[in-house]
Amino acid sequence: MDYKLYSIKGSESSKKLKLNKDVFGVEPNEHCIYLAVKAELASLRQGTSSSKTRAEVRGGGAKPWRQKGTGRARVGSTRNPSRVHGGAAFGPKPRKYNLKVNKKVKKVAKKSVLSKKLIDKKLIIIDDFSFESGKTKDFMKIIKDFNLDDKKTTVLLNEVEDKMILGSRNIRNVYLSDAGSASTADLLDCDTLILDKRAAEYYNEDLKKS
Repeated sequence: MDYKLYSIKGSESSKKLKLNKDVFGVEPNEHCIYLAVKAELASLRQGTSSSKTRAEVRGGGAKPWRQKGTGRARVGSTRNPSRVHGGAAFGPKPRKYNLKVNKKVKKVAKKSVLSKKLIDKKLIIIDDFSFESGKTKDFMKIIKDFNLDDKKTTVLLNEVEDKMILGSRNIRNVYLSDAGSASTADLLDCDTLILDKRAAEYYNEDLKKS
């Protein structure tokens, strides 16, 4: 399937790129997208919250009063969870939130998002994304030329140079990354997805393998 290319100035080019229908033309699988994004967001959680149990909190080594004869309830420690300054009962402990997702599911999720962007006409492929100045205003001009200055935009390139990072990092609602390290959530979480030609070719080759 042929798809039109754009110049970096926002105008439609006469050139076209052949997109793999097994990557950009599949039926979107919503459940695979859900599983992949859920796992990606879960892996970002630190899981470092921790509370002290009755064994870890300071103090409470001595029995407060004798077992029998006082008329009060028997108490073995002043640090049990029901008392002030006691330990936490069933409190959080450091843990990993990582979820296992099969490689095939991850690939189906990415192909589904790319196909969905293509169906919704929210995919722009730029023939040559050359950016030399490193200035924010020049990168912003590229975004404005596509009328995307008020929309959340993800720009994925085959190779990201330092000048591109400098030019885009202070622009609101613009996320820049290389295609190889972009997650399913990165592809999904935008109003418009911009790829350069080499990034689209990368997805053509990388995702066609089952």
